Parts: sequence; structure tokens; C-alpha cells
Amino acid sequence: MRAICIWMVVLAFGMALSATPVLAAGLQDDVNQAATIIERFQAVPEKSIPRTVLKDARGVAILTVIKAGFGLSGRGGAGVVVARTAKGWSGPSGIGTGGAGFGLQIGAQVTEFVIILNTEAAVKAFAQGVNVALGGGLSVAAGPIGRNVEAALLPVAAVYTYSRSQGLFAGISLEGTIIGTRNDANAAYYGRAVSAEDILSGKVTPLAGAERLRKVLAKY
Repeated sequence: MRAICIWMVVLAFGMALSATPVLAAGLQDDVNQAATIIERFQAVPEKSIPRTVLKDARGVAILTVIKAGFGLSGRGGAGVVVARTAKGWSGPSGIGTGGAGFGLQIGAQVTEFVIILNTEAAVKAFAQGVNVALGGGLSVAAGPIGRNVEAALLPVAAVYTYSRSQGLFAGISLEGTIIGTRNDANAAYYGRAVSAEDILSGKVTPLAGAERLRKVLAKY
């Protein structure tokens, strides 16, 4: 177990130094996982993302993050981001995050994140193909929760964040988190070099493998 934790920390630390973090065997796995994460969040009405929030969202990023350590702590994660277009939800663009530091973390913890992009500026930041710093140029806050929060909501931040770890839901702002585009993963997935901007704007036709995720989001 100790060897596994150390390996995960080294991986996370390496991701922190990379401009385009990568953590996944293939983007299709992340796309499938993203659909499952949305379904999990919405399966508990009291802790769900309000329908109004999802309905008004300009984009959604979904990440699975592993935090591990043995004296030295680190985290690494991968996922996808999609955007709402005139023709429905776009295809997925791969994203990743990583970091390292000193702490008392022993063992590993998996956390699922849903990041709601409330504004076109937030979508544009993810479409640039470079690292996005939450809380930097984009204001970020823990999002409202619960099925009773269905009245019209005016976003208090450009980005809302939601998290779920070991079956428990928590509000985490993720301020200061760096998220980068996984250009190599996108190229492998789409079979050619494509930009995050073209994917999120709808210029790149979504593949059949993204249909489940797009249908899950199309409910809102």
C-alpha cells in the first residue's frame, strides 16, 4: 500500500509540473465516468445540483481526483468539460489537474467534482487550451444544493463547484485549483489534432461515445 501511495504522489507531483496534465488510459473512460458522476449527484434529491443551475449552465466540467500520500501529499485528476451550443451539448474536451505538498495524508481518497460554468467567460477560459486558475480571473464558489432550490437563481460566481467523496457530498470552492487541457487525449479520442475551442464551440462533431453524457445533460 505504501508503495502505491508513493507512486500516486509522484504521479500527482509530475502533473503539477506539466502544462497539460494527463491521468487516464483513454478519454472515453473519462466520458463514461462523467455521465455516471452526474447521475450519482442527481440521485440524492436533498444533495443534488438544482435543476435551475444545470438548466442555466453554459458549460459543465466533471473530474475524478485522487489524493494520496505518505508524509508527502499529492493529488491528480482527470475528466472532461462540455459546453452548451446552439445545437445542444458539445463533444467532450479532456481536462486534468494535479498538485503536491507536505501534509499528513496517509492512504488514498477519491473525490468526484462537478464544476458548473455559469458564464460564457468561464467557457471561454476552458476553451483557450491553456491552464485555467479557478479564483483567478474566474470567481468560484460552492454551489447551492437541493431540490427545494428551484426558484430562479442569479449566479453569485462565474463557476459553481460540487464534490462527492466516499458517498458524502460537500461544498468546496476549489479556489486556486489549476485545470489544464489534455490536448494529447483529445487528439487520440477524435483521431486528429483538435483544439478545445473547436470542440466546445460545436465545430467538432460529437462522437457516438459521448451520446450518453450528452443525453444525461440534455435532461436539464
